[in-house]
Amino acid sequence: MQTHPEVARRVKVSIRLFTTLRELTGKGEHIIEFKGGGTTVESALRQLTTHYGKEFKTYLYNDKGKVQEYLQVLVNGRSIDLMEGFNTKLKDGDQLAIVPPIGGG
Repeated sequence: MQTHPEVARRVKVSIRLFTTLRELTGKGEHIIEFKGGGTTVESALRQLTTHYGKEFKTYLYNDKGKVQEYLQVLVNGRSIDLMEGFNTKLKDGDQLAIVPPIGGG
C-alpha cells in the first residue's frame, strides 16, 4: 500500500513574535510542524492560540474571532493582504511574522 506524498509530507514553519506576543509567550520565535499539505496562515494562528492559551488568543483575536485589525501578518516578509489573506498556504521553511503597530512621535 502506497502513502500519498501529500499525506506523508511535513511542513515546518517559523513564527516570529514581537512586543506583547513575545512577552506573553516568553519567545521571539515559535516553530510549528504540520503533517501533510494545505497548511494555511489561519491554521497556524489557531495552533498558536491553542498552545499559548487565553491571554494570547485575546490579544490576537477580537470578540468576533477575527485577527485584530492593528496586527499585520507577513509570510516571508510579504503582507498576506497581497496574497490570499488568512487562506495563504504555507510551505516548508516559510517564516510567518505577526507584527504589531509601530508607534512613534
